[in-house]
Amino acid sequence: MDKIKSIIISLAIAVIPVSSLRAQTFESKYTKSFSTVMNGLEKRFNVKFRYSVDTVGLKLTYADFRVRAYSLDESLRNILSLFDFNYWKQTDKLYKIKPYEYPRRHVEEGEKMLAYLNTLYSNKDQWEMRRDSLRKSVRNLLGIDQLMDSLVHKKPVLSKIRKYDGYTVQNICIETLPGLHLFGSIYSPSTKGKHALIICPDGHFNGGRYREDEQLRLATLARMGAVCSDFDLYGWGESEKEVGLEAHQTSRAHVVQAMDGLVILDYLLHNRKDIDRNRIGVNGGSGGGTHTILLTVLDNRFTASAPTVNLASHFDGGCPCESGKPVQLACGGTCNPELAAMFAPRPMLIVSDGGDWTSSVPTVEFPYLERIYGFYNAKDKVRNVHLPSEHHDFGPNKRNAVYDFFIDVFKLDRKKLDESKVTVVSPEILKSNCLK
Repeated sequence: MDKIKSIIISLAIAVIPVSSLRAQTFESKYTKSFSTVMNGLEKRFNVKFRYSVDTVGLKLTYADFRVRAYSLDESLRNILSLFDFNYWKQTDKLYKIKPYEYPRRHVEEGEKMLAYLNTLYSNKDQWEMRRDSLRKSVRNLLGIDQLMDSLVHKKPVLSKIRKYDGYTVQNICIETLPGLHLFGSIYSPSTKGKHALIICPDGHFNGGRYREDEQLRLATLARMGAVCSDFDLYGWGESEKEVGLEAHQTSRAHVVQAMDGLVILDYLLHNRKDIDRNRIGVNGGSGGGTHTILLTVLDNRFTASAPTVNLASHFDGGCPCESGKPVQLACGGTCNPELAAMFAPRPMLIVSDGGDWTSSVPTVEFPYLERIYGFYNAKDKVRNVHLPSEHHDFGPNKRNAVYDFFIDVFKLDRKKLDESKVTVVSPEILKSNCLK
């Protein structure tokens, strides 16, 4: 019987990995496999992990000493930072393990950043010193002045004006730098007189500036009395034909898109006699919202701003066209809410929702903006429309919030607010085709 027991024990030992038999010691740096440690965390905290990173063969030194029995979050930070990984909470029981992303942080980190920024200024004078320094630093980090000094200033190519119910549309192509073009469309009211102007940088929604909700928004604003212009993202739409789609995933996209916003602003102000220079707005969603904020930092001519589904203290923008140039490092570190606050005390609308990174706006970012606007006794000039049950898009409720804002601050004609009057056209009709 003893011989049989010995054989059974020997067989059992034979199927156990040698590594698991080794005693954890100081000499071995208490090493365990990454998967063993993460499986242990799942059991300890009753959660599940999903991975978008390769973990095969990874080893973790001082493994169990990195675990905090009282905190899953601290345990994950201690473990994942060693491999340049990060974690994102999907539900109470599910976490996603992803590569480190330089523009994305956790909400708690955003709160800490705003708390730190609030210590830098306690009154209008201190804030304006910081604001002026930020403006110079952002311009320098973005490199916008070098591009603006290199503009070729050629006469644009314009399509015929197409007439619709209460508005017109004209396509435009402007050579900005030698061999590089801006491709866009100009939506104008059919009525005569002085009109507001709204620059509309585009975001990453499917279809680009040719999609239905973009046409509905710009045409409706035009029907109500505002000249509106959008333009292709760098490497999207007609720009893709010129520079290739891969060009969008570069830091150059960041500065070129900002340049395009300033170029179309300059063109319209210098060549349209029907623009009211006291009513110049900017509005875009998602990445277009990031560029909405950036344009207000770069140019003081804007008098109203409506960044939509983009603002967060913990997210700078997930595309190089939003964060390719390190503007968030300006003056020792900043974030989009502080850059947005530079617009104070002029009217600003923040549109947010519960289904993306802007879910924190009502409790985190908006109170910060109110504080800055309070330095000017102008808290009523900044507003937030939060849609807690909605997700990341530029849907009807977001568009209605934008319409209401510009109706209020630019005195647009609410009686013309009727999206059913807009003619949605095919992308080809909105293209300049000036490269043919």
